[in-house]
Amino acid sequence: MTAQIIDGAAIAADIRAEVARRAAAVVTRGVTPGLAAVLVGDNAASISYVAGKAKACAEAGIFSETFHLPAETSQAELLQLVVRLNADARFHGILPQLPLPPHIDERTIVDAIDPAKDVDGLHPQNLGRLLRGETDGALPCTPHGVLELLARTGNAPAGKHVVVVGRSTLVGRPLAVLLSNKARHANATVTICHTGTRDLARHTREADIVVLAAGQAGTLTADMVRPGVVVVDVGTNRLDDPTRKRGWRLVGDADFAAVKEIASWITPVPGGVGPMTIAMLLVNTVRAAERAAEA
Repeated sequence: MTAQIIDGAAIAADIRAEVARRAAAVVTRGVTPGLAAVLVGDNAASISYVAGKAKACAEAGIFSETFHLPAETSQAELLQLVVRLNADARFHGILPQLPLPPHIDERTIVDAIDPAKDVDGLHPQNLGRLLRGETDGALPCTPHGVLELLARTGNAPAGKHVVVVGRSTLVGRPLAVLLSNKARHANATVTICHTGTRDLARHTREADIVVLAAGQAGTLTADMVRPGVVVVDVGTNRLDDPTRKRGWRLVGDADFAAVKEIASWITPVPGGVGPMTIAMLLVNTVRAAERAAEA
């Protein structure tokens, strides 16, 4: 068996086209969806990510503006900007690009964002609503993207055993809640594994679906899964590779070449979950604009 590749880029393109139609519809109601991206410092990866998000917004008919602040910006100054953006009706979403410089407490910044404009879905109010089973608000982008990948490839998790490897508040924990909700595209039995899990392979071998979000290359090997498993790899790890012009390559948490010979479906890295994260950011932004139009 050789797994079918889950083409995240193609699925994300479909979602972005859907967002563009929704954005055009809300514009006819007098509201132009707007996203404010906040970038502190000159981290090359962050600059690239923000540029990609701005391009995606433009293609979807969403107005975006990037607020690029120097690395020495204080936490108080950043909080002042967030307060201004909360009050700025042009923007329905506020996106602080993480990670922030070490002298700024990320949790404090996220907590200061108006929950209605929290398009990352990480404000404690939005995470609390998720825990209560409310999925009509902003959902964390990467976990939501994983659900869409599963649903749109005919791998709905309902009634299945899903093992999530990783417990971060960005991916693992909210994903486990989403998957276990009694809701459309969910209703799974979920096991969360992490660095404290004894015998990880025992759990992954019992899974119908494995979602990897450990951030460690080689976390999942071929002997750790059963035939027909669905593998969604959120991990993005940079490995030295002198055969590449840039001297490195990106890999996921799974041993892709080996695992794909056993799995039924698998996401590649890159080109799997990554494009979905941006797509779901656009979904959250246009959804916030739709609510503004209804107010």
